Amino acid sequence: MGPVLAGVLQLLALIGALALAYIPLGNYMARVYSSDKHWRVEKWIYKGIGADPNTEMRWPAYLRGVLAFSAVGVFFLYLLQRLQGILPGSLGFSSVNPAQSFNTAVSFVTNTNWQSYYGEQTMGHVVQTAGLAVQNFVSAAVGIAVAVALVRGFARSRTGELGNFWADLVRGVIRILVPLSVVAAIVLVACGAIQNFSGIHEVGQFMGGHQQWNGGAVASQEAIKEVGTNGGGYFNANSAHPFENPTPFTNLFEIFLLLVIPFALTRTFGVMVGSIKQGYAILATMATIWVGFVALMMWTEFAHHGSALQIAGGAMEGKEQRIGVGASSIFAVSTTLTSTGAVDSFHSSFTGLGGGITMLGMQLGEIAPGGTGSGLYGMLIMAVIAVFIAGLMVGRTPEYLGKKIGTREMKLAACYILITPALVLIFAAASMALPTPPHSMLNSGAHGFSEVLYAFTSAANNNGSAFAGLNANTDWFNTMTGLAMVLGRFLPMVFVLALAGSLAEQKPVPVTAGTLRTEKPLFTGLLVGAILIITGLTYFPALALGPLAEGLAS
Repeated sequence: MGPVLAGVLQLLALIGALALAYIPLGNYMARVYSSDKHWRVEKWIYKGIGADPNTEMRWPAYLRGVLAFSAVGVFFLYLLQRLQGILPGSLGFSSVNPAQSFNTAVSFVTNTNWQSYYGEQTMGHVVQTAGLAVQNFVSAAVGIAVAVALVRGFARSRTGELGNFWADLVRGVIRILVPLSVVAAIVLVACGAIQNFSGIHEVGQFMGGHQQWNGGAVASQEAIKEVGTNGGGYFNANSAHPFENPTPFTNLFEIFLLLVIPFALTRTFGVMVGSIKQGYAILATMATIWVGFVALMMWTEFAHHGSALQIAGGAMEGKEQRIGVGASSIFAVSTTLTSTGAVDSFHSSFTGLGGGITMLGMQLGEIAPGGTGSGLYGMLIMAVIAVFIAGLMVGRTPEYLGKKIGTREMKLAACYILITPALVLIFAAASMALPTPPHSMLNSGAHGFSEVLYAFTSAANNNGSAFAGLNANTDWFNTMTGLAMVLGRFLPMVFVLALAGSLAEQKPVPVTAGTLRTEKPLFTGLLVGAILIITGLTYFPALALGPLAEGLAS
């Protein structure tokens, strides 16, 4: 079997598995967030934190819950790293320095999981499990909660109430993320991923020195890292490391894990707004972009010119032999079109155009299918933009799901789509203009610029993957990427929840002959076009200086 055929068959198997999980998981999540019953363990948690899960919140109160919970998470994780040197189970590692502690705390709380350190050489068992793994669960649950609040904004009328943040958070963790992660961890352990609390072992000589490995609760963290679209690896090599991702099957399984909730949330959306077809329209948009990007990536990586690449069956530098070009291409596209950031190959070693595809996937806003929750609410914001464009074309007030899209709604949507590109371009420009930050680049020219642009694209979009050639463990990059992660996570949430509150207060608009049918293929095409055009107009000059210049010159 040739490598191209193997890649295509893996893609088809992945699509089949996602299709089988779509309806049951989507319907289950809709029941979770629509139920008025509380499990006993959930009641204990509510009592412990002093929250009343039956109290409905308007959008300012919901937002305060999101921000307060996240702020506490940053403080706790920062403190845990600073105290690591005196904690049991630290494996002899010292406390993490302040700049890196801040960056890592912000990274995991914002669901970014950007890592400017070697995991196996920096973090002990306590920080990994009690700090990083816990944030993998709760940061993902926060994203789903915000998405559900926006869906309620479309579904409800004549009320500003969006549900209860604490109930949505706890249910997301207890009823969705924990069960899926337990099953996934068992599968990974059965397939060879490690799960222990062993210390550091010397395993032999390597290039004249001693090679050491430490164990850890790797399979369980790998599971929630993918299920929650987090991405932070236990080891520096992330999912390219055989302890995290031992076989081609586990590689495909991990891709499935990082895609299954974001895709299934479109079904949840359709059920909660009372129109399954609306969910299918959003799903079709996400799937069209995802499949298109995978096909384009496979073409660039398999068909790149050069006799060495043709003999190897594709561009193999930076890719694991046991995984291959096809599966690496699927993983790279999936991890950058979601907010996962996990890698099974190094994107800096991709062809010039291939590296540009991974960057563009994040610049779309990670909405195809996006992160857990963030992908859905990002796509719904783009749907609002698309119906506004359609309204301009036909000269009538735009409507979406029975709600008028007026001046207030469009201002909020416009702020949402502008804030992240502004962060990316401003921070990247500052890093290139100042004298010291460019010293962190491993390469010069177009590829060196791509390293910096990729770093801030990844941080501001809460992805977490890196181009691997940039030394980001400096005070400048630790601080600036930390700020990009905070602003890129929480400022968009402000606009999303404000939009949800505005929509929930409206009364439904009756469907007329002039209403745009947003469940039809025509709207799907309009939505795909709007996403690509808006992203292209925003980022094309920067991409032309980096990956496009490199790809056309090779």
